[in-house]
Amino acid sequence: MTNGRQMGKTKEAQAGFGATARLWAVRMADSVLARHPVLTEKWDYTAGLVLSGLCEVWRETGEIKYFRYLRETVDRFVGPGGEIRTYDLEEYNLDQINMGKVLFPLWEETKEEKYRRAIAELRAQLRDQPRTREGGFWHKLIYPYQMWLDGIYMAAPFYAQFARVFDEPEIFDDVAHQILLIAAHTKDPVTGLFYHGWDETGTQIWADPRHGHSPCFWGRAMGWYAMAIVDVLDFLPPDHPQYPAIVALFREMVAALLKVQDPATGLWYQILDQGHRPGNYHEASASCMFVYAMAKGLRRDLVPPAVLTAARQGYEGILRRLVEVDAEEGVHLKQICQVAGLGGKANRDGSYEYYLSEPVVTDDYKGVGAFILAGLEMARTEEKP
Repeated sequence: MTNGRQMGKTKEAQAGFGATARLWAVRMADSVLARHPVLTEKWDYTAGLVLSGLCEVWRETGEIKYFRYLRETVDRFVGPGGEIRTYDLEEYNLDQINMGKVLFPLWEETKEEKYRRAIAELRAQLRDQPRTREGGFWHKLIYPYQMWLDGIYMAAPFYAQFARVFDEPEIFDDVAHQILLIAAHTKDPVTGLFYHGWDETGTQIWADPRHGHSPCFWGRAMGWYAMAIVDVLDFLPPDHPQYPAIVALFREMVAALLKVQDPATGLWYQILDQGHRPGNYHEASASCMFVYAMAKGLRRDLVPPAVLTAARQGYEGILRRLVEVDAEEGVHLKQICQVAGLGGKANRDGSYEYYLSEPVVTDDYKGVGAFILAGLEMARTEEKP
């Protein structure tokens, strides 16, 4: 395999940074189509992230093959009446909402009623989703009284888009509440970084007994949260009372992330503030998510122009150190944390040692999808008038 940065040098010099970023996003999308004739056997948030990326590539290029792949994948699950195979509403699992975001463009493009009905089914879950005493969605029914940063990405952008498309403006209040509530319980006042999760009972093995938050700043958890905010702001009306607070929160988050960006590589670590510790590594999915969120924030004028330097360094670091190209020109993304969570298993105690014990893999969908989105947003930002 060859290093991604090496492969991009000549074309970048010819086409410019934005065009090169778009090229890499399209190349990864094509690699997904080639490697995965069937993307997933279940309705799944990781496949949903990849499909979101492919949907954006379709919008960017106009090439029907991406839309066709998107539709064929979703049609493996959504039946004529809008029922969703392998999805169980009564699990009340926020992860299961994420793939629902691609139902909106499918419905808009095809006008097929089954997609609207499937959207309504996922909305029904959020209507009855168990909540904390302050109104925060439980991450899953099996994780009672807990909010995780991941869950904001899984549900809030879908929820906000539903509010816009179906003209239910009261939902915007709930979306804003979810974002700000978890910040109130997971944001560290010293570093400005966010802990992975919060247990309102303070009884989980990973929970601080006084404040209820988990002990570490896990990169991908903050990546999910950063992406969630910029995606929600696509739909939240600028005149909403909480819009300024959410923008301010995002700016503060980006400022905190810049302080823990590795200056030597432009990347971010698995545990964000402990790059000096043995075993820590530059994690690909989080780095892609942060580049995406920063680039989109720049395009929407949510953060200062100076952030562009950090976003460029991050994207360059991804290409230089985490991307490889095989002999068939397939693009691969390495150094992705395969999975990490809180509780449910004896060792998932939220410690540094736990997060570093999880497998590190290549081409996991959580990294691949974020890489596609990051490239497209870098292109749009670089080419902004």
